[in-house]
Amino acid sequence: MIAHDTLSQLVSVLTESLGLAPDVAAGLRADSGLFGQLPELDSMAVATLLTAIEDHFGILIDDEDVTADLFETVGALAAHIDRLRTKQARSHRATA
Repeated sequence: MIAHDTLSQLVSVLTESLGLAPDVAAGLRADSGLFGQLPELDSMAVATLLTAIEDHFGILIDDEDVTADLFETVGALAAHIDRLRTKQARSHRATA
């Protein structure tokens, strides 16, 4: 299950990072396709988007996690962000 705030924040990051038109951004849902479906998200934009996501959510996405599956849909990317945030929170509690 994807946290609603993660999904809405991700749409904001996508919109800002990729310069999406307001009508395109308004139509983004969990099942919206990304790479190959969203013309603004090309191979050059992936690095910019990953940096923006890491900065916004305070996470680090490992290079090995950057696959076509990660960018299949908005929901797939949001779910990965949620997993990383949960993992980070658990790790932080364990070291506190």
